[in-house]
Amino acid sequence: MSQIDVPLSRSGFGQTHRVDNWWIQPLAVFLGLAGFIVYATWAAFQGQHFRFGPYLSPFYSPELFGDPHQGWFGTRPSWIPAWVTGAILILWAPGGFRVTCYYYRGTYYKAFWADPPSCTVGEPRKKYLGERAFPLILQNIHRYFLYLALVFLIILARDVWNAFWFDGRFGVGLGTLVLMTNLVLLSCYTFSCHSLRHLVGGFRDRFSGAPTRRRVYDCVSCLNLRHMLFAWCSLFTVAFSDLYVRMCSMGVWRDWRIV
Repeated sequence: MSQIDVPLSRSGFGQTHRVDNWWIQPLAVFLGLAGFIVYATWAAFQGQHFRFGPYLSPFYSPELFGDPHQGWFGTRPSWIPAWVTGAILILWAPGGFRVTCYYYRGTYYKAFWADPPSCTVGEPRKKYLGERAFPLILQNIHRYFLYLALVFLIILARDVWNAFWFDGRFGVGLGTLVLMTNLVLLSCYTFSCHSLRHLVGGFRDRFSGAPTRRRVYDCVSCLNLRHMLFAWCSLFTVAFSDLYVRMCSMGVWRDWRIV
């Protein structure tokens, strides 16, 4: 069997004995996450074009301000600054769930902080601090963001149900399928969470006395194998869902009615 000696010492930032294109993955992750952050931030500050007919952008769900019959708190109070949109008041919860996600932590540590840029590649710091001190110790609240994410799934499921009704009549539009796809992928991402896997049974020594919990644990474990895939796919669909509703509301795109 052939062997490859990989030296453990790294003398400087970016220095490595690797001969492959190791920089492609962290660069792609940086561009993907940076693109989403820029778009989501821009969309959150707009405060308009987040609803089209029965469609509601997931960035603005639940709809806090709007039509008295749709917004949770009715019309927008005049004392709230214009830049404080409904999305600004909402996105901290699902955003916190992603930021503290075990998978995303591993990716943006490499892509944004070069900690390290990749395996056996020199990093710009000499001492490993871990997540034992402020502010990174706050990453441990991921489980509590999971509880909020589960609540948001229920809210988004209601939005998908509403997207089937056009002026009180059942129908299916292209936007209905876009929002439903987003809900499915967000659900897969949430239900494949490492924290949820631990909550449903990861802390048990054996499952012999809990067959139901064993089945749930196996189901979550199966989804967990594709957690990275669901993380990226749901990141794309949640941004595209907002873009779709926005473009339809602005009259740029036409929503095709299927049924």
